[in-house]
Amino acid sequence: MRSIALLNQKGGVGKTTTTANLGASLALLGKKVLVIDMDPQANLSVHLGVDIHTIKYSVYNILMNTATTSDVLLPTKIPGLDIIPANIDLSGAEIELVGVVGRETVLKEYVGDIVKQYDYVLVDCPPSLGLLTLNVLTLVDELFIPVQTEFFALQGVSKLLDTFEVVRKRLNNRLEITGIVLCMYTSRTRLCQEVVDKIKEHFGDKVFNTMVRKNVKLSESPSHGKPVITYAPESHGAEDYMLLAKEVIAQVIEDKK
Repeated sequence: MRSIALLNQKGGVGKTTTTANLGASLALLGKKVLVIDMDPQANLSVHLGVDIHTIKYSVYNILMNTATTSDVLLPTKIPGLDIIPANIDLSGAEIELVGVVGRETVLKEYVGDIVKQYDYVLVDCPPSLGLLTLNVLTLVDELFIPVQTEFFALQGVSKLLDTFEVVRKRLNNRLEITGIVLCMYTSRTRLCQEVVDKIKEHFGDKVFNTMVRKNVKLSESPSHGKPVITYAPESHGAEDYMLLAKEVIAQVIEDKK
């Protein structure tokens, strides 16, 4: 079982898009996958077809211990892909957790047993380094950082790396950065390639070979409540995320050698 957080406190870099589409692609490759929406915006839940206004329970209820993980867990339309959804209630969770003893490990305490039933657990973090994100980083073993291939790509990443080191030292010594996902790539600009080179120089072999290209279908698919692999299976977006999923699976083979 691999548990992976997708995190970049800089918004709009492809974090939620990658969680949804990598999860769907892994499931279509025969893996049993759980995605957890830990972002109060609940974009991951919407992207995968959840009606966030009518669900009875969300991940907020798990954190507040007012529902079990089984109560909250939902299947998606993709066979093998389940979701623990979020809704607007989650926006109040950070304040409510402040006074809780062991507040950084609440998520792990309540979902730790369920996640072991899956091949892959992908968690969409909020675009911040607050208490919700700390709960995720305490739960998972791996961190993927989606990075947009544009001028300010590495802005803020140093702060994220500082947080990663503190979490690893104090809360979760298993945590490793195992992947940098390059998103919104276009080969038409020299700047884009320069940014890619800089990121590879900084992170080395942690950068996935697959680069997710800018793609209209990728942008359209969330509004239809579908991952791009089912919304537009012939698109560049579907092709790129399927290649990325195969690369992620290959990581496991390499790690086990």
